[in-house]
Amino acid sequence: MTAATTAPRRSTTPVAQPAGLRKDIQGLRALAVALVVLFHLWPGTVSGGYVGVDVFLVISGYLITTHLLKKPPRTGHDLWAFWARRLRRLLPAALTVLAATAVATRLVAPSTAWEEISRQIIASTLYVQNWSLASSSVNYMDAGAMASPVQHFWSLSVEEQFYLVWPLLVFGVTWVAVRLGQRSLGAHAVRGTDDERRMRLTRTMIAAVVLSSFAFSVWFTAVQPAAAYFVTPTRMWELAMGGLIATVASMGSRRPGGATGAVVAWVGIAAILAAASLYTSATPFPGAAAVLPVLGAGAVIIADTDHRLSPTALLKNGPVQWLGDVSYSVYLWHWPLIALVPYVSGGDLGILDKSAILAATLVLAGASKVHIEDRFRFATSHAPVRYSYQFSAVGMIAVVLLASLQWTETGVRKEAAKEELAAVEHEETPCLGAAALAKGADSCDVDADAEIVPSPELAKNDKADIDEKKCFPQGSYDQRLSCSFGSGETRIALVGNSHARHWLPALRELGKERGWTIDTYLISRCTATDAKQEFDTDTMTSDCHDWGQWALDETKGDAYDLVITSERQSAAIEGYSKADSGPPAVKGYESYLRTWADAGTDVLAIKDPTHPGIDVPECVAENPDDVQECSGSPEDWKIQPDPLIEAVQNVDREGVDHVTFDDLVCDSDRCRGVTGGVITYYDSSHLSATYVRTMAPYMAKPIEKALQKGR
Repeated sequence: MTAATTAPRRSTTPVAQPAGLRKDIQGLRALAVALVVLFHLWPGTVSGGYVGVDVFLVISGYLITTHLLKKPPRTGHDLWAFWARRLRRLLPAALTVLAATAVATRLVAPSTAWEEISRQIIASTLYVQNWSLASSSVNYMDAGAMASPVQHFWSLSVEEQFYLVWPLLVFGVTWVAVRLGQRSLGAHAVRGTDDERRMRLTRTMIAAVVLSSFAFSVWFTAVQPAAAYFVTPTRMWELAMGGLIATVASMGSRRPGGATGAVVAWVGIAAILAAASLYTSATPFPGAAAVLPVLGAGAVIIADTDHRLSPTALLKNGPVQWLGDVSYSVYLWHWPLIALVPYVSGGDLGILDKSAILAATLVLAGASKVHIEDRFRFATSHAPVRYSYQFSAVGMIAVVLLASLQWTETGVRKEAAKEELAAVEHEETPCLGAAALAKGADSCDVDADAEIVPSPELAKNDKADIDEKKCFPQGSYDQRLSCSFGSGETRIALVGNSHARHWLPALRELGKERGWTIDTYLISRCTATDAKQEFDTDTMTSDCHDWGQWALDETKGDAYDLVITSERQSAAIEGYSKADSGPPAVKGYESYLRTWADAGTDVLAIKDPTHPGIDVPECVAENPDDVQECSGSPEDWKIQPDPLIEAVQNVDREGVDHVTFDDLVCDSDRCRGVTGGVITYYDSSHLSATYVRTMAPYMAKPIEKALQKGR
């Protein structure tokens, strides 16, 4: 979303519009924000509506560069004045939305969300949200995923970083142009010559940025697509393209105009709409795919025609112009509402919810434009530059403190919860966790008023305790990591993805008691199989398969007394859709298991347990007085065929066996988010470490039996 100001500012009343306002650009803004909002509310209507952001980036680059070309910064004061205007234009509305979101999060969101949202509010306030999201490789284009209510600030962060660097580059070009003029003409330098030289140098500099950033974008999108969506270097060329158009537009007579301009503008609109209609969340983006919406936006801008047959005839009507005027605030407000309303409505957004969000967005945007954006943007136009910086510092500190208070509250709750959990585990409660199912309902009368452990805030990250950087590759699969726990003579290898990792707490408990050494060969999402899985890039697909072969070589034969493996098949097999991947996945496991068996390896496959399909800690936080709301029938909770277990049954080889612990997760009628006073899952499919530790006594027998077969 654009955060750029419109054409040159003038001192006037808060509601007046700037002079020289281009109605085609305002209409283009309206189109861009409409695409983004439709994509987030009704993704089926415009599967590629996210390209509206790219349109905004081009507009921002064009407007800012146009301003800098007309009045290039020649002194430090010019730079400070430029940034001060940007602060007055952008911060008041942004900080208002961030503060409102922090308060709303505390009021309506579950406590499990507070820490992460607070962290992202701080990152957004400091305009580094895009780098924060890139580091966790969030898939922003998955419109159905519930995300942070300030996640959309990533694009504003990109623009702010651009606004910081761009005037410095233009300042440098201006300085070089002046020095070259002085060197060639001495004291008789002609201003016109300086301007021409500055324009040539500026155009060369911008072209270099466009080419280098675009090349990086194409490469990085191919190797790290999730992170590439957010990082500034992959987006800089889109803003710079707007700047390049500004240098061309400055040539005036060379622009199309008239009927030719109308055709160019319509082609640009068609390109934007084509991208919005044809692209999907599976389209590698930005990369080369961003060329279509970027050039489309550029075509509309450079056409600059009010010809009766041009799209301006439609774009300049009142409602469209109003939407363009408030587009910045529409972008700011719409996403927090989309992210937070489900916590109030109690589920997925329906047509009434979405309609209400759309109406609320427009009302809030209109109010923000008049009472916040324009008031701060124009009312202080004659104030000293330092006032803008002072106001910005105070506002940013206030929002950071507000978010920090929420973060601190979560930390205090976590520390108290840790003490409660330690006390409960120390007491060795006889019916804690899995014991309540193992002993049967008749034998265990769990106190309904007892404190649930771990607390939802802790449960959210209640994973097996391993060093993820040293033991658990994520994002890329070219690493070969193995970690060891214990020092006993009996050696067990744990092989698989995160659904093998969640068994580790029980294995470590049993290892301490029985003298086992547990070596891990774990990885995120990728599976240990001969079948190639299809990931975002060919490199990841190949690396995942190679990792599986490495894990096989490391564990086969007599390297271990037992190999325990467990997985969830979440990626499609190469050449197949996800829905059709079952049979080839089974065949890939069969081949893999036979290699183990042929080498004399004893293997025990653990069936992946039921998947709730809901975020269990979040559900418990939302329903602290009725945790039964976080339960479901085995059918509803997706107990489904496991291709690994099916492969074990098909192979039917001595030393290759399987076991299921489904009865320690569900009984015949019910699967529970809280079992025996313990939260069962840390998300929607992984068992919590605390719950798995309570399963350890009941997992011992089948594992010991498998070990005995190999001796």
